Amino acid sequence: MVNEAAPTLRPQGCVLPWAVVLLGMASSAVAEPICIAEKECELTVTGITSNTVRITLAPPGQRVVSDDVLVNREWPSPALEITRLRAERTVPLKALSVTVRPEPLSIDIDTAEGETVQRLVIDETSGAVRFRTGEGHLFGLGSGGKQFDRRGAFYPMAPTSQPPDKATRGFRLPLPFLLSIDGWGMFVHRPYRTSIDLRGNRGLCAPPKEEPLPLDLFVICAEDPQVLMREHAELTGYPVMPPRWALGYFQSHRTLAGPDEVLDVAETFRRKRLPCDGLIYLGTGYCPTGWNTGHGSFKFNPRTFDKPGEMIERLHEQHFHVVLHVTYPPKGLHGQIPPAPGTEPDDDHILSYWAKHQPAMKLGVDGWWPDTGQYLSVAARLARCRMYYQGALAEGPGIRPFTVFENAGYSGMQRYGGWTRTGDTTSLWKTLKEQVPVIVNASLSGIPYYGSCTGGFWPDPELTGELYTRWFQFSAFTPFFQSHGRTWHTRLPWGWNTGRLGPKEGRKGREPKTSELHNPEVEPICREYLALRYQLIPYLYTLSREAYDSGMPILRAMWLHYPDDPRAIGRGDQYLWGPSILVAPVARKGAERRTVYLPRGTWYDFWTNKKISGGQHITRSVDLETLPLYVPAGAILPFDPVRQYTGQPVEAPTTIRIYRGADGQFPLYEDDGISMAYLDDNNAIWTTFRWNDAKGRLTIEPDPRSTARPAERGYRLRLLPAGHTKSVKYKGEAIKTCFDN
Repeated sequence: MVNEAAPTLRPQGCVLPWAVVLLGMASSAVAEPICIAEKECELTVTGITSNTVRITLAPPGQRVVSDDVLVNREWPSPALEITRLRAERTVPLKALSVTVRPEPLSIDIDTAEGETVQRLVIDETSGAVRFRTGEGHLFGLGSGGKQFDRRGAFYPMAPTSQPPDKATRGFRLPLPFLLSIDGWGMFVHRPYRTSIDLRGNRGLCAPPKEEPLPLDLFVICAEDPQVLMREHAELTGYPVMPPRWALGYFQSHRTLAGPDEVLDVAETFRRKRLPCDGLIYLGTGYCPTGWNTGHGSFKFNPRTFDKPGEMIERLHEQHFHVVLHVTYPPKGLHGQIPPAPGTEPDDDHILSYWAKHQPAMKLGVDGWWPDTGQYLSVAARLARCRMYYQGALAEGPGIRPFTVFENAGYSGMQRYGGWTRTGDTTSLWKTLKEQVPVIVNASLSGIPYYGSCTGGFWPDPELTGELYTRWFQFSAFTPFFQSHGRTWHTRLPWGWNTGRLGPKEGRKGREPKTSELHNPEVEPICREYLALRYQLIPYLYTLSREAYDSGMPILRAMWLHYPDDPRAIGRGDQYLWGPSILVAPVARKGAERRTVYLPRGTWYDFWTNKKISGGQHITRSVDLETLPLYVPAGAILPFDPVRQYTGQPVEAPTTIRIYRGADGQFPLYEDDGISMAYLDDNNAIWTTFRWNDAKGRLTIEPDPRSTARPAERGYRLRLLPAGHTKSVKYKGEAIKTCFDN
């Protein structure tokens, strides 16, 4: 940190804007104009909040074009607008100050105490920005590239499906939000296609040579990483809530033998009592016989969906949701649905492209998986996201859309319900190991709904029942829980005990070994983790609401909750599932032990309820059935009865698990799970569970945020580790229950 005294120009909002203009005019006779890439520029400094400063360089009089990356809002007026700079100037903002200096053009963002949080030095020839990287870990920047700490590598901010490390890290979906544990974050709004170089002692943000301007970036200053997440959401938008069914399990299909196989797979899930909510069907083109007739087609393939309306109806009768894969959208996508007044939609307008989806929607299709599109501009990528959100809402008013995008999204897609996955990885143990930090960093970048292809996409002889099982356990604790890949029968929970590979879609000689297809252990373990996922839906759904309210991801880096614990911060091989479950995926073949770091406090082994002191590394024995999970003292976890689909009615009560050793609380959120009423907080039921450890007392009471009264319901309370249980009736009024200490 640097403390450099500087004269004060003015506090933001205390002097009328024309005073700043006069100051610029007064010095213009002797001060050189600010030039970037041989173009005269205006520098503006804006205090967005107490934590966030906006720095913009653009030709005089040219405002940064409004786009879909940032939220549509009224932005504060600039605190400083200058085209010439003779000497340093300091601009006090709300809780920060900004000092601008010439030769070279540099900008310091300081705290009220005078500590420099970030220093930007702008190359007037190229427009490149050098910035401090400090000594701490650097996170964010989307998916792909070096993991877990981003320091030491080069990151082009352009999506690609074929990066050099695609086999293990997947597609590169760059999201230009960089976070530091030293208490700052930086979001680069413009220019697009910039690059971020973290290989040197200082970071370098370099614009494309052909378009260095405008430069528009936001610096966020906050010691609390949760504030960094919230401030980023204030800029690019809070994620909308998904339908509740989207938090269940998805089974992907590729090469289909015919209509009978479509229905047989669905019936097998129900017959085997393997919970599942979503069925994804790949299009023809990337496989020989998919749901449609070819790339870009919206016509059902008569060889696989001969009676699509009847087939979708039968799948709906079994409580499955149907998701279709589509490819190659128009390059120039633009517009909104409904079109702006006076707009005549052309072929590239999203309304025109959406019209091609409507026949399938009318047959009952529930969601879409738009593939390809990395060739799209940022504006077109976000227009595509907007189309699937607004188009689906126009088709089914009031019903939450569901869409999974490949690597063609961008910051801001979360406002339109954009989910995504890490891409077409190879079925290797190294890949599974890399997927953990990839998804943690992606979650830190502002897109909370990420997943991977369970088992990997490209088959390999390393793909065995053991690797699939370990990946399945990990995927059960990622927001998007799905199995997808070539040789797709091995991505079925029962596919490892059939003796058959099914359609051979992988590279010749790279298929799984048929000797591995007689493994009776896989299916029961998959059933166990499917059941656990569905039992935790009330917890997971509440985390979705928290993401909508605060910008916090569901899958969380340890840093978000333990920012003062260096040993926790650096762990990219484990993470938190919300605030109350620590997940440590097993990503080593034949593993018999797993080392885990438990932060300070008291913890419990989820499986044994064994009490463990935190602040230390522990080594746990693991068999194939065990994914190490730990719960902190004071945690309160709602557990539903096992359902076969998220909307299945059940008679048994929800169990509330209370972990002794500390006070704690959990606000359980419930709504209808499908409508858009949550946007206005209509029919929202919030129930707060509060544990007083010293008194052994649990209080259940309505939260002030509730806008609906719950029907009478029973809860089964379970106090751990002792296992004492009690049953209570809750009618929407506060009740208190004591356990014997």
